[in-house]
Amino acid sequence: MSLTWSAKDHKNMNQPPATGQKRSRTDTGNKVTVVLGAQWGDEGKGKVVDLLATEADVVCRCQGGNNAGHTVVVDGKEYDFHLLPSGIINSKSTSLIGNGVVIHLPGLFEEGDKNEKKGLKGWEKRLIVSDRAHLVFDFHQVVDGLQETERQAQEGKNIGTTKKGIGPAYSSKASRTGLRVCDLLGDFKDFSMRFKNLVRQYQSMYPALTVDVEDQLKKLKEYGERLRPMVRDGVYYMYEALHGSPKKILVEGANAALLDIDFGTYPFVTSSNCTVGGACTGLGIPPLNIGDVFGVSKAYTTRVGIGSFPTEQLNAVGELLQTRGHEVGVTTGRKRRCGWLDLVIVRYAHMINGFTGIALTKLDILDVLDEIKVGVAYKINGKRIPHFPANMDVLHKVEVEYETFPGWKSDTSAARKWNDLPSKAQNYIHFIENHIGVPIKWIGVGKSRECMIQMF
Repeated sequence: MSLTWSAKDHKNMNQPPATGQKRSRTDTGNKVTVVLGAQWGDEGKGKVVDLLATEADVVCRCQGGNNAGHTVVVDGKEYDFHLLPSGIINSKSTSLIGNGVVIHLPGLFEEGDKNEKKGLKGWEKRLIVSDRAHLVFDFHQVVDGLQETERQAQEGKNIGTTKKGIGPAYSSKASRTGLRVCDLLGDFKDFSMRFKNLVRQYQSMYPALTVDVEDQLKKLKEYGERLRPMVRDGVYYMYEALHGSPKKILVEGANAALLDIDFGTYPFVTSSNCTVGGACTGLGIPPLNIGDVFGVSKAYTTRVGIGSFPTEQLNAVGELLQTRGHEVGVTTGRKRRCGWLDLVIVRYAHMINGFTGIALTKLDILDVLDEIKVGVAYKINGKRIPHFPANMDVLHKVEVEYETFPGWKSDTSAARKWNDLPSKAQNYIHFIENHIGVPIKWIGVGKSRECMIQMF
């Protein structure tokens, strides 16, 4: 099949079609803005999404599950989101959980009810769930813990998962034995049979696993009925959103580039693609519809769990960053490991995602330091390497080359515009921007929405 373009096509390609008129093949529809983590997660993506979501028509989650944790502070109230898109706060927008997300239904409703008590009203009416999304079952979570115990016993180390069942659920999906939302809402007898088969499969691998099948099925049927009004064909919904009237569509990535199943510090990663490709596969968005891609990075680096961390500071600096930054996981409650900003990993994240702008968060945490270091390159045997190592044994051995900056030693938490920041803080930010080659669009100096300085 051949396509021909005319001058008329070019002239009208960005205009919506008239009623009853077919859209030109050259018209790609609305662009989607994507927000992604540029480190090992916990960068403050929720704040950036919250800012953008105030004007968004649709806010989407494309991957991961309730292993993610985003904290958003609005009008002095702190909301914790794990499965719900952070944009659910905006009463004028629709929130979509896409097909690439794995959903633990008890966790979803518990999260919604908990935030409702804090003031989140009408969330069920604003939420759409893709019928193609896979389900996380309680036994997936038990298996997650059993697998971690096995790894510890066999290898002397585990991966450090959240034990939320995310890995086992994605494993079920990849092995084509998983169950989706559409299965739960379809023929329940067929669903029950497949559920029992899946339980038996896991029990054959983990004899210690006990599951009250009938009790689980009863609860799942109840959850399914509560979920039913929210469920739509996610692909068709996104197509309509992309090609209907002009809309602002926002995609909220969970986890981060260095936790991506393909590009992260494998095997100490999550089980989904949390780089920009995950937005396409997890929502059914064509690449042509991807617009701005914003990366989120702290002004320093943190990591939860196990794995190489070249700029980690196992000293007073690391303790100060952990304490001042309140670096505790939203989902797990685990203390985060802390270290200097590693621009090697942020630049690597940019290679994969093609960031059009960066949000630099938690600058205020550095306010009290006499000097601040930034990792700018890795060396092996004294020689710089131009790439980010795939092999974790190699990454563990790299020597970090640092640039050192004088601290500004003043409080930046009240800053609301660029000129409010000390010149030494401005120099630090300019260096980061120039080294990555991406403009910094936001600078975060506190927890709440108004603490984000917008640059352009």
